[in-house]
Amino acid sequence: MSDNVLIDTRIDTLALRSKGKVRDVYELDGKLLIITTDRISAFDVVLPNGVPDKGKVLNQLSLYWFERTHGIVPNHLIEGDFDRYPKVLERFADQLRLRSMLVKKLEPVPFECVVRGYLYGSGWKEYQKMGSVCGIPLPKGLSLADRFEEALFTPSTKATKGHDLNVSEEAMADALGAERTKRLKEISLSLYRLGSAEAESKGIIIADTKFEFGLDPQSPQSPQSEDLYLIDEVMTPDSSRFWPKDSYRPGQEQPSFDKQFVREYLETLDWDKTPPGPELPPDVVAGTRERYLDAYRLLTGRDDLASPQDRG
Repeated sequence: MSDNVLIDTRIDTLALRSKGKVRDVYELDGKLLIITTDRISAFDVVLPNGVPDKGKVLNQLSLYWFERTHGIVPNHLIEGDFDRYPKVLERFADQLRLRSMLVKKLEPVPFECVVRGYLYGSGWKEYQKMGSVCGIPLPKGLSLADRFEEALFTPSTKATKGHDLNVSEEAMADALGAERTKRLKEISLSLYRLGSAEAESKGIIIADTKFEFGLDPQSPQSPQSEDLYLIDEVMTPDSSRFWPKDSYRPGQEQPSFDKQFVREYLETLDWDKTPPGPELPPDVVAGTRERYLDAYRLLTGRDDLASPQDRG
C-alpha cells in the first residue's frame, strides 16, 4: 500500500479559495484549480488520517463520467491532464498529478440534486415511520434496499457546516423558479439513468447519488437558458452509494464500495461523532482504499490509476 497520502495542499503561488472536507480549491487566472485530497470524513467530521489514493480515484472517476455525460449536460472541466497545465504549476506535480482538474469558475446552484434508486439509509428510516421518502409517498410493503420503479429526485440544501437538509421540489422551485427546477430534475434523472445502467453492466449498483450544478455568470440568467453546468464530482464512492451487484439482496443491509466501511467501524467506538474524529487503524484504511480501487477498476476497466490521455 502506498504511504503517499495527501492531507493538506500547499500551492503557495495561488490564492486558496476554499477548503472543503475533501477538496481544496485555488484561484488561477479566472479559472479554478480543484485538488482532491486523500482526506476522509464521516458523520460530517474530517478524520485525522487519510486513505492513500482515495483522492486520485475520486478525481479520475469524475473525469471518466464527465467524458460520458457531456451529451446530457455540459460540465465545468477545462483540463484534467496535468501535463497540459500552465507551466506555473509544474513544481507542484506531486500534489496535482491524477488528483486535480482545472475548471470554469461558475456560480454554484445552492441545492444538491439527489437521486435515489433504492430504499436505503435515511430514506428507509423515514419510510418505516411515515411511508414516504423525503415527503414522497410510496407504496406499502416495501423492504430495505428495494429498487424503486422510478428513481426519486430528492433535492437538499448545501450546508457549509453540519448536515444538508432535504427540501421539497416546491421549496426548490420557490428559490430557483419552476422551469429551472424542472430542468435540474430532468438532467439529474437522465444522468442517473445513464450512470446506473453503465455501472450495473460492470457489476456495480449505484443505489443513490448526488449531483451539483453551476451557472455561468456571463450567460443570460433566464430559467430557459442552457447555462447549467455539471460541477464538483460525479458518481464517485464519496457522492454515491455503491453496492456490488453480485451480492445484492433486497431485505437486508448491503455491502458497499463506499465509505460505509469506515462508518461501520466508527459505530463500534465510544465516540460522540463530534470533532476531533478518531484515527482510523491500518486495517480499516487498507480496507477502505481497496474498496475505492475496486470501484475504479470495475467502472473504468483499468487495473491501475491512469492519467486522462491513457484512459480507454
